Amino acid sequence: MRRQHLQREARNRETLSPLLAIGVLLVSAHGPASAIVVRHDVVDERYQARAPDIPQLVDMPNVGHGVLIAPRWVVTAAHTIQGEVHSVTIGGVPREVDHIEIHPGYRSVPGDIVQRALETGRALEINQFLAGIDDVALIRLSQPINDIEPIRIYSGNGEVGRTAQLFGKGATGTGLSGVVQGSPQRGVLRRAFNRIDAADGRWIVYTFDDGRRAHRLEGMGGSGDSGGPVLIRVRGHWTLAGLISWKGGDVDVRQPGSRYGQPAYNVRLSHYAEWIQETLSRSGDRIVLRQ
Repeated sequence: MRRQHLQREARNRETLSPLLAIGVLLVSAHGPASAIVVRHDVVDERYQARAPDIPQLVDMPNVGHGVLIAPRWVVTAAHTIQGEVHSVTIGGVPREVDHIEIHPGYRSVPGDIVQRALETGRALEINQFLAGIDDVALIRLSQPINDIEPIRIYSGNGEVGRTAQLFGKGATGTGLSGVVQGSPQRGVLRRAFNRIDAADGRWIVYTFDDGRRAHRLEGMGGSGDSGGPVLIRVRGHWTLAGLISWKGGDVDVRQPGSRYGQPAYNVRLSHYAEWIQETLSRSGDRIVLRQ
């Protein structure tokens, strides 16, 4: 069966993945162990979060995240699947992986596109490629998790204008300088907020604003935050609307990313709700959606 071979296919990829490919090239060997790129004029402590703030957060091997959406299922950005994934960490505990389902519309960024971007500094070709892929995957665990309540997925179409809350342990920096060169891509948990500008098809989009337009804890995902949750508040509950995926804009990809004015593209899970339900149903599982 196709799903039984997905991990083998992932191991054999020869091209670089979206955020992990470009992001890794932009960071080197020093910096604090923290996450999420933040405002330059807000003290670091205000962004720090605790594990109980997001118990459903999943640490992928090495870098990247996922989110627990059912007792045996994790959703993540497809590009976080690097090689064979034997286990993921949830609640500080390694959890064995049964199998992985990668959306059939996902493709890695071809190496020639990455090379041209690095030679010219232009992001346009990479942005066009990323905009057309389905950067989402599902991970089935070998055993159900009974001590953590899965988070619900938002399946409506009212994301625009809402305040999003995002979490991650990836690279850090500020909107003035972007990701700090060498900032570790697995560090202290942080959270930040942003206002959703657009939600259309595959993507939820917000912009890293500064000044009066910015949230008091404005922020943006950094390298290593891929697959992390983008939450919106629905009827009093934080609900999973998206996953951190990639950054756009007409920027020089050779320079640190996640600066003021740059848009962030996040996997829009309402677009994939039917695929997720169908995938889980083949194993006799289901998720609870919230509109």
